Amino acid sequence: MRLGILGGTFNPIHNAHLRIAEEARDLYQLDRVVFIPAATPPHKPLVGELSFASRLEMVRLAVADNPGFMVSDMEGVRGGRSYSIDTLRELKGRYPDDDLFFIVGADSFNDISTWREYGAIFGLCNVISVQRPGSTITSLAEALPVAIAGEFCYDPAAKRLNHCSGHAVYALDGVLLDISSSHIRLSVQGGRSIRYLLPDAVEHYIKEQRLYVDAR
Repeated sequence: MRLGILGGTFNPIHNAHLRIAEEARDLYQLDRVVFIPAATPPHKPLVGELSFASRLEMVRLAVADNPGFMVSDMEGVRGGRSYSIDTLRELKGRYPDDDLFFIVGADSFNDISTWREYGAIFGLCNVISVQRPGSTITSLAEALPVAIAGEFCYDPAAKRLNHCSGHAVYALDGVLLDISSSHIRLSVQGGRSIRYLLPDAVEHYIKEQRLYVDAR
């Protein structure tokens, strides 16, 4: 199986997240994309201290109508800081025969040298760097940390970086929905409409639970 992995705080999940997953699923012929909400993100605090359970429920509601999507609570069950390397190792242990595709934003890929054991990520899975409005990479090779650049070679025909492990790094272009979780939170706080920015079921959940009303 070719399994896509999309992690994030999903605070809240929105239509750009879903479109990124769908484009990656289609372009790279993924059998499933698993959404993995972070329990305790290591790089940034959660705005409004929204619980893991609430964010997990919003993801469940968002993906419920797509058989190609699934959600995992593994980072909440594991506890502690939600480091990507730990999640990828756990997934590889669960699905040793699957080909994993780790979907990350271009901004995260640019900062990957700040991640825990970042060099080990490429030995565990393929990486898809998603370019979105305000988040682009002009060259995958130039974005690589110098310390591991020698482990890769560029394949111009396939427009990807091949890693010595047999995995690859891809650039996914053209996901142009300029939607952000922070904008949604601010809109809720200001009493403005968030319709069409996220699935209806998630919008209803936010309103029922009065989420983000006092977000900062």
